Amino acid sequence: MITFSDERRDMITLDGVKEAIVFAAEHFIKAAKDAIAARNVFTVALSGGSTPKAIFELIASPLFRDRVDWQRVKLFWSDERSTPPDHPESNYHMAMKAGFSTLPIPSENIFRMQAENPDIEKAAEEYEALIIKHIPNQEFDYIMLGMGDDGHTASLFPKTHGLHSEGRLVIANFIPQKHTWRMTLTFNCINKAHAIVIYVMGASKEAMLRHVFNSYYDPDTLPIQRVGTPAHKALWITDQKI
Repeated sequence: MITFSDERRDMITLDGVKEAIVFAAEHFIKAAKDAIAARNVFTVALSGGSTPKAIFELIASPLFRDRVDWQRVKLFWSDERSTPPDHPESNYHMAMKAGFSTLPIPSENIFRMQAENPDIEKAAEEYEALIIKHIPNQEFDYIMLGMGDDGHTASLFPKTHGLHSEGRLVIANFIPQKHTWRMTLTFNCINKAHAIVIYVMGASKEAMLRHVFNSYYDPDTLPIQRVGTPAHKALWITDQKI
């Protein structure tokens, strides 16, 4: 099933979006069960976007929901827009509406990025402190990511200052392309995770997917190329071929 592999990345290509979403949900469930068995906790950073929304809905459905000890789950986010938690464009809001609010996760185990804070840089420092407090060795069990049409991931956009952050886990990143600030995990944080999973689904993603894998390494232009290391490989789940 692995259709591509190098020293930093594996790719699994499914026959369609539905099959890929089911595979992604099964992969999430297995990772959660394995982490809880090994470390008594599952620490995960969720992503925004339409594909994660479909995955969340499946995970929270009767078919899947009872397969995880949700009392042992700690929810974080990989990035967030500078919107309040009830805003339709909030990644937190999307995840809760897609089903996580119906799961028996203790409220004290849900860590929302407060990116609407006018002092978003201070809020990023506070979120980093939460990770240091709650994530053993700052190594998430599972980080979920997507890929934008411009090759960005999380809120690490091309040519932004956040691409060059060193020694930080969470930053406030100004996105000139969108005239806004966002909060995001850094490459340093992402690439320490036990599992890094990137979802790329739909025909609209095919051209950029090929570009990312077939172009020279240039993470200033294609930030997602920097995800994954030999010690912590990134798993790409897609319905497109490269």
